[in-house]
Amino acid sequence: MTGDIESIAGGLADIGTGAAVAGAIERGRGGGDGHTHEGACLNCGTNLVGPHCHGCGQRAHVHRTLGAFFHDLVHGVLHFEGKTWRTVPMLAWKPGQLTRQYIDGKRASYVSPIALFLFVVFLSFAVFSMLGGLDAEQPGLTGLEQAKIAYTKNEKSIAELEAKRAKADAADRIDIDERLKSLKDDQQAMKGVVGSVQSDFVEGFTENPLPEDSKLAQTIQHVRENPQLAIYKAQTSAYKYSWMLIPLSVPFVWLLFPFNRRFKGYDHTVFVTYSISFMIALVAVASLLFYVNAGAAAGLLLLYAPYHMYRQPLERDRIRLALLLVFACNAFARLILVVLSGQFSRYALLLAACAIPVVYGVTRCQLRHRPTLEPAT
Repeated sequence: MTGDIESIAGGLADIGTGAAVAGAIERGRGGGDGHTHEGACLNCGTNLVGPHCHGCGQRAHVHRTLGAFFHDLVHGVLHFEGKTWRTVPMLAWKPGQLTRQYIDGKRASYVSPIALFLFVVFLSFAVFSMLGGLDAEQPGLTGLEQAKIAYTKNEKSIAELEAKRAKADAADRIDIDERLKSLKDDQQAMKGVVGSVQSDFVEGFTENPLPEDSKLAQTIQHVRENPQLAIYKAQTSAYKYSWMLIPLSVPFVWLLFPFNRRFKGYDHTVFVTYSISFMIALVAVASLLFYVNAGAAAGLLLLYAPYHMYRQPLERDRIRLALLLVFACNAFARLILVVLSGQFSRYALLLAACAIPVVYGVTRCQLRHRPTLEPAT
């Protein structure tokens, strides 16, 4: 119970931090109306001709009260929230139009890409924290041994529930059946860990091992020895390395429009940042649905991105957007390698080097005409 409370408290703290950081990026500098009346800006000394300094943008009147401090905090968060209600619907259904309007200069109406990205990252990891993380590890036991212990406990719980079900009435059996289904699903998933089901992936590495001095081989060995620790490291590292999805994805988006003077690097970066923010938020919402046993709704939600891609009417744009989906998977796979190894893996760089000429050759044949449709999420 204490662990759940700590997870919820930590998650709420992350949400508050994300809102404060994003709100700080969005709101203007300086304080609200206060008790000072200045003829020159207190920040840069420019003569004031209105409620804001035309030199640095700071408000003309500042204040030094605690009430005003909290007013600024609430105003910043709510101001960010107000922009969010305009940004999220556009991002969900018309991401191309949102990107184009933001790039063309309509920026006061929408949350900036980096502010939205920071807020979504904080929000998503807060959700994952509140949903519950890994159980406390038992000292002196490897991840495989702990998995075996958990497997045995689940077997006992299943036997107890089945005995209880035989004596229960029809109303109680519904709840018992749900718990049994959940436990049996967990058992099926753990069979691959405790050795009841052999993985072709593991057998492949056993028959054709990687060089022992390679970073990838060492990483795989650590994961096999202690999978719980590897998952914990991946969870904490993903928080720090999530920003890497942006530079990993921008080159692939550029490959969809190579040497096109209409789209600049800034345009690609804005679109990628908005798209990644939306997908992270989508995964967070899907996680909540899985947590409340709404797996079907969560699965449909995760299919929204491919649906949005393939609802484009022209065949050449469907091909382009299908490639975009492949690029996204490639970038995510390379991020996983970086997260697990803790540093830039040479295998990740090799994947990128091999993918670029192949993708360029395919996309070059598809990009003879300027695209007329919006990009996909």
